[in-house]
Amino acid sequence: MRFFPRPLTLGLFSLAVTAMAVPVPAMSAAPAKTDAAAPAALSSLVAAVNIPYEQFTLKNGLRVIVHTDRKAPVVAVSVWYHVGSRFEPAGKTGFAHLFEHLMFYGSENADGPFFGRLEDIGATDWNGTTWFDRTNYFETVPTGALDRALFLEADRMGHLLGAVTQAKLDTQRGVVQNEKRMGENQPYGLVEYAQLAAMLPEGHPYRHSTIGSMADLNAASLADVQNWFKTHYGPNNAVLVLAGDIDVATAKAKVEKWFGAIPSGPVPKDVDATVPTLPRDAEKLMHDNVAATRLYRNWIVPGVNSADLPQLDLAMAVFGGLKSSRLDNILVRGEKVAVGVSASIQPFEKLSIAEITVDVKPGQDAAAVGRRLDQLLADYLAKGPTADEVQRAATRQLSGTIGGLEKVGGFSGKAVTLAEGAVYSGDPGKYKKDLVLYAAATPQSVGAAAQKWLGRPVFRLTVAPGERSAEDNALAGNATHRPAFFRDPKKPAPSAGTPPPTKVPEPAIEPVKDLEFPEVEHATLKNGIPILFARRATVPVVRVSVAFDAGNAADDKAKLGTAGLVTALLDEGTRSRNSIQIAEEQERLGASISAGNGMDTTNVGLYALKPNLDASLELLADVIRNPAFDPKEVERLRGQVLTRIAAEKTEPMPIAQRLLPPLLYGQAHPYGIPFTGSGTESGVKAVTRADLAAFHGKWLRPDNATIFVTGDTTLAEILPLLEKRFGDWKSPQGERGSKLFRMDRMMRPARIILVDKPQSPQSLILAGLLTGKRGTDNPLTLLTANEVLGGSSTSRLIMDLRETKGWAYSAGTSMPGVKETIPLLVYAPVQTDKTGDSIIAARKDIAEFLTSKGTTAAERNQTINSQILSLPGSFETSSDLLGAMMRNWLLGRPDDFYEKLPGIYRAMTPVDLDKAAREAIDPDRLIWVVVGDAKLVRPQLDAVGLPVETGTLAD
Repeated sequence: MRFFPRPLTLGLFSLAVTAMAVPVPAMSAAPAKTDAAAPAALSSLVAAVNIPYEQFTLKNGLRVIVHTDRKAPVVAVSVWYHVGSRFEPAGKTGFAHLFEHLMFYGSENADGPFFGRLEDIGATDWNGTTWFDRTNYFETVPTGALDRALFLEADRMGHLLGAVTQAKLDTQRGVVQNEKRMGENQPYGLVEYAQLAAMLPEGHPYRHSTIGSMADLNAASLADVQNWFKTHYGPNNAVLVLAGDIDVATAKAKVEKWFGAIPSGPVPKDVDATVPTLPRDAEKLMHDNVAATRLYRNWIVPGVNSADLPQLDLAMAVFGGLKSSRLDNILVRGEKVAVGVSASIQPFEKLSIAEITVDVKPGQDAAAVGRRLDQLLADYLAKGPTADEVQRAATRQLSGTIGGLEKVGGFSGKAVTLAEGAVYSGDPGKYKKDLVLYAAATPQSVGAAAQKWLGRPVFRLTVAPGERSAEDNALAGNATHRPAFFRDPKKPAPSAGTPPPTKVPEPAIEPVKDLEFPEVEHATLKNGIPILFARRATVPVVRVSVAFDAGNAADDKAKLGTAGLVTALLDEGTRSRNSIQIAEEQERLGASISAGNGMDTTNVGLYALKPNLDASLELLADVIRNPAFDPKEVERLRGQVLTRIAAEKTEPMPIAQRLLPPLLYGQAHPYGIPFTGSGTESGVKAVTRADLAAFHGKWLRPDNATIFVTGDTTLAEILPLLEKRFGDWKSPQGERGSKLFRMDRMMRPARIILVDKPQSPQSLILAGLLTGKRGTDNPLTLLTANEVLGGSSTSRLIMDLRETKGWAYSAGTSMPGVKETIPLLVYAPVQTDKTGDSIIAARKDIAEFLTSKGTTAAERNQTINSQILSLPGSFETSSDLLGAMMRNWLLGRPDDFYEKLPGIYRAMTPVDLDKAAREAIDPDRLIWVVVGDAKLVRPQLDAVGLPVETGTLAD
């Protein structure tokens, strides 16, 4: 279970602050007037969610589920083993996850990194994850590569142990331990262990974290590996789902061919688990390097097969999960004593965890806020939710499910949905039964479930600012309840060296057609706003993005944070709606409006259900065109953003992302600002309401806008709706904003800046240089060369730091897709005692790549094949299409850019890749930022041979 740092991007993060607006203490607001039709009925939304499937079982017990979806020439392959950390005996904690890592390092007929072979066939959306109840492995592959994928999955299911060595075990043990340290290095990073220890009795199978303990990981032996595999990884303990461009007859033949000869394993033995109730309320106080005190309220509640769980999920949403939740309206909007709230269920097979959190506003009495929270909960349990609250929560749930099922694979697609139902409930169609329960919920059923389960004794945990105690450090836990991943899902897909030859020949890859990108249609509104449209009708969803040539690069240098405050305030009140009305309308419509800044653009996006599209567009237009910037809301949002900045100064990656950009670009350059997009403390304090209105008038205006649309509609259908909502929008009289990109002449010598973060169990390394290439240059050859160097989590850098040395969980290089000067960023969270050595190793890897050890023919072939074969699976959803259209627009590329990519890739040679890299990258100009425990790290840095400075984050 891991919490991962933000991916390396340049200002691509919108200001993620809790919904706020005009302080209205009431639980709801009168609906705003609209000329659109009423929202679609819940029953119609349930009817829209359907995943037809067929299933069969091999003689060896392997259950196979097949779903046909011909929208793209790809097939999602998902293998779920019914074993997770709750099956681990005492003294073997963390073993299920450690074994998952070993499954990626070769089998008897396909030795070497599994992910290198996946890259060969253009796999997308691939990963492996371990949780309490299951371990899964999944990838989406071109249809022509399905036999290869099935061969690989079958070989590691039936023929793994001969390829597992002590060296592999030792390396992956180190990788997992660094993954563990990375989780512990986050704010609130020890919470999960405290929760599990407090709420579950000794010996309970859910009491230990999936990541396990250092001692148990160190004790894992080859004999343990063999026994775990023989006990749990038989075909009769697995479910295989194939979803996409396949039918059941084809699936039967292929699965029998590759899996049929694998012998059954032992009869699976379940590990049962009770749903315990605390004998009395329990309380615990912890300290951590955090910006705000966080209050937790936790209960153990039933697992996924309880009819109470959907009701309880809705109860939590109403209380603290919706943007218009009780806690948002009272503690955040009304009384202004909190800067963030949440309430949710983490579902597992045998039990679940209910959690409420409140982030106390700095300066407020945390104990008083805790008492107020308990009072509000008691009142909610006594009176229950309203019918409107239940309907809004159910609509949000159904809408989110519909959107997630646009993909066949990945983390939320159709293959996962069917597999989860089969493994946890013995019913691939369990999702549909759950949705019926959500749609049929009433205030009475939701209130009864809340009383039954949340009226029991509660675990109250408080995490306050301060040093971690020895007792808390001994917990050695992790951040939040999430599965442990083989690779960080937020990072790019990896590249690896050429895999060793197989003993049994791998099946050939059948011909894979080059990408056929959907037609992009163009139109213009009567006021001149350009419209770009592409159709994707898999699910009844439409996505709209109104993009403005602004972004964080347009921020006011004297008041950094202005741009972020503007976007954060857009949905917090208009001239005709307050924030509660805006939030409630989105929930009734099953819509979602989000506003944020990239480095070069400001985007206001809409996710809408097709039946509710017109009403959703009316709300979007109001938010964009008529923000109120109410003075009370400005002050409240200002406090929220200042708290966020303070929080960023406690997290390793944001600390480095705040410090590095001015060192690379200089203070005057539009990109020389914190990459987090939140601005500076002094800038946010200085912004006035007039500044916000002026920024809106200068940048968010029709003559600076382009509208992108994808989804289940047509240009003929959407154009009149857009014309009605945006066609009469007139530009203000003031001048439109413009950005000046000009580099200064200051020398920026290579050096190391060390930022002290006491008690850090790990060091975060982030280095950078400017390439001299602009995004509009379309430097595709350079970007492809970066894939070989470190553009993904298993290329040159990661193969050294993670796979060879075992010092890091992730590492690599990134070239963010900005419009102007592109930086090269080098990142590596490493174990503390290897900080200096990791910098030395990374510098050596980069220097050798640019001189004596350039791109090999094998690396070129693997990278090019992966890039080409992965294209069909890269634009499966309307969201994928929307992003591609917007990237083409930003960088001045033609609509058919992605269709032409295969030809461009095929023409590249190793010499071309090396030439592009050597022209753009001077490793001697890298500036290194290190965030870690200075007393342990500083002595290591002299050996690097670079000047060392002490860095601070005053602003």
